[in-house]
Amino acid sequence: MARYTGPKCRLCRREGMQLFLKSEKCLTEKCPLKRRPYPPGIHGPRKKPRLSIYGMQLREKQKAKRIYGVLEKQFRRYFHMARRMAGNTGENLLSILERRLDNVVYRLGFATSRAHARQLVSHGHVLVNGKKIDIPSYLVKEGDEIGLKERAIENPFVKLSLQKRDSRTIPDWLSFDESKKVGKVLRLPERKDITYPIQESLIVELYSK
Repeated sequence: MARYTGPKCRLCRREGMQLFLKSEKCLTEKCPLKRRPYPPGIHGPRKKPRLSIYGMQLREKQKAKRIYGVLEKQFRRYFHMARRMAGNTGENLLSILERRLDNVVYRLGFATSRAHARQLVSHGHVLVNGKKIDIPSYLVKEGDEIGLKERAIENPFVKLSLQKRDSRTIPDWLSFDESKKVGKVLRLPERKDITYPIQESLIVELYSK
């Protein structure tokens, strides 16, 4: 299972925006992007280069990959899947990324970040319709119910995340039963549900060359 293991704050600095890859740290003054709001590198602050069309397309693709924690091979596979679906390819792509199980676990508030959610899934703590699913890239469907094993709910990091869940808004395509600690997929995500500043049309242009 391939994943990025390098410094996460470096990715935020490269994209020039907070990708919220380190949960709590991103909300404090310790966030490196607030102290050094320029791309990483040994040369320090430099004049912002004027990007070519290809450069803008590449940055949008990299931004989407890094937000959802997906590497190139898998991201390209998602694009081809989205292109075969009916409707707008870019919107289909973002919908597929949102439907990943690790993203849904994060969205429901079980985890403090997508990396934390990915770990919960891969360690077998997540249940979908009562069955253990340990594949972070599993795509949820309408009507699916997502929860955690009882032992996982008692985990202090999960408890902390659930306590702070109110600070993160659950998207309209999901619901959460507070008493049962179970989330449900009400419908498939649409473009209006995704608030990240991603220009999906540029990603489509890049892969369509």
